[in-house]
Amino acid sequence: MANIKSAKKRVLVSQTKAERNKAIRSKVKTCIKRVEMAVADGDKSAADAALLTAISEINKAASKGVYHKNNAARKVSRLTQAVNKIA
Repeated sequence: MANIKSAKKRVLVSQTKAERNKAIRSKVKTCIKRVEMAVADGDKSAADAALLTAISEINKAASKGVYHKNNAARKVSRLTQAVNKIA
């Protein structure tokens, strides 16, 4: 453990941010899984609904700096393509 007060604070702050980022990343993964499950089932309406929530969560994560904007765009693009392939 650090001895200097500012170093102790940095440890605490970095732990807090890591927990926040982990929670956001987990939420995004859950939303993506819901879209992929709906696509696998061939349920177009459920996939569209899940896609909207997933896009929203991914964009929130990107705006908070959890994901790079290009990474977020790639995730959105791949999910959208998968949903659009459903007949």
